[in-house]
Amino acid sequence: MFDKATLMLNAEPLIISALKEDITSEDVSTNAVMPEEKQGRVDLIAKEDGIICGLQVFERVFTLLDSMTKVIYYVKDGDSIKKGQNLGYVEGDIRVLLSGERTALNYLQRMSGVATYTSNVAKLLEGTSIKLLDTRKTTPNNRIFEKYAVTVGGGHNHRYNLSDGVLLKDNHIGAAGGVTEAIKAAKEYVPFVRKIEVEVETVDMAKEAVEAGADIIMLDNMSHEDMEKAIRYIDGRAEIEVSGNVTKENIEKIKDLGINYISSGALTHSSPILDLSLKNLHAI
Repeated sequence: MFDKATLMLNAEPLIISALKEDITSEDVSTNAVMPEEKQGRVDLIAKEDGIICGLQVFERVFTLLDSMTKVIYYVKDGDSIKKGQNLGYVEGDIRVLLSGERTALNYLQRMSGVATYTSNVAKLLEGTSIKLLDTRKTTPNNRIFEKYAVTVGGGHNHRYNLSDGVLLKDNHIGAAGGVTEAIKAAKEYVPFVRKIEVEVETVDMAKEAVEAGADIIMLDNMSHEDMEKAIRYIDGRAEIEVSGNVTKENIEKIKDLGINYISSGALTHSSPILDLSLKNLHAI
């Protein structure tokens, strides 16, 4: 799970890359209207309700452009915000405020959108012991931001990347020649401290995974009836994850199955941004 310190430790080169994407040589519009330094202030305003997330990333965009830029917040990551709420302000060289605006807002809106969507889904699991997990279905080079936002919204991180854990999916099973063969090969290769998770699509595959000694069995895109059959057979001999097109619209149907985890790619690949804006720029 990513905390704020881990996020910022790894985020800086990605933020720099995003700034380079937006400013290849100069900000022509800003330099045309503001040829010299002038101090100013601009307000950060919420344009809809949601969960705010990514404030340190937002701030770092501006301080990378000018370390003297000051950002003051009235909220913190994870807070619920309301449409029209003033969340804080940015103060510094007006040229920096203008040049950094879009990159900073892109990060903040995207991260807040993921946190908001995750929070809405997590609320549907309140009263259960099920952990809501994300997936690797993230925006390239933005995974660290999106997975951090999931945790702020009340979800949990699955694997960060391919080096992080063993998950034998359908094509791994096909490559190995079957469920049993894939699990056997994984047990022989990975250290004993690593759990082995196997994705299954049928009740028979779930039975085979249990007998082969899988630690976690992912029931992927199975019917409700087949999930019930598989869970009865597993009978506590492995942890159970449910996955496959899980969204806030259908999660209610599976939360009473007696499972350990629900993973949802929608947390990161389908969450809309949270609309935010920098307004009321003025000289000081």
